[in-house]
Amino acid sequence: MVRPKICRLVSIDPEVVYFKPRGIPVSDLEEIILTVDELEAIRLKDHEELDQEECAKLMNISRPTFHRVYKNARKKIAEFLLHGKALKIEGGVYILDARVFLCKRCGHRWRVRYGGGRPVNCPECGNDDIHSAHKILRR
Repeated sequence: MVRPKICRLVSIDPEVVYFKPRGIPVSDLEEIILTVDELEAIRLKDHEELDQEECAKLMNISRPTFHRVYKNARKKIAEFLLHGKALKIEGGVYILDARVFLCKRCGHRWRVRYGGGRPVNCPECGNDDIHSAHKILRR
């Protein structure tokens, strides 16, 4: 029996989730799936330049697990770049480290860390018609 994956904490909810080589129709491309937790590993290690121990703590996983997630992500990105495939960011086993709220009037999305309380109004337009867009995803 396979051990279930533990939800990984992530700080990003990517808005741009599809990349492809220019000039090639999507229908002609093989697609590579990069999970949101793999993207978070790349963000922490390569963009934020944190060491693996700190990355693992932030994602609430062990250092060996972080290393596997990071290694898989880099392999997929290399495959995407070297072989002209499409890259789609979706899925994974993760939970956002903050709640995401959405204003129904202006469409503004913002994050509130857990323990910060529920906002009363949208910080952009002041409207009180807001709802939580928080999600826990499993793939």
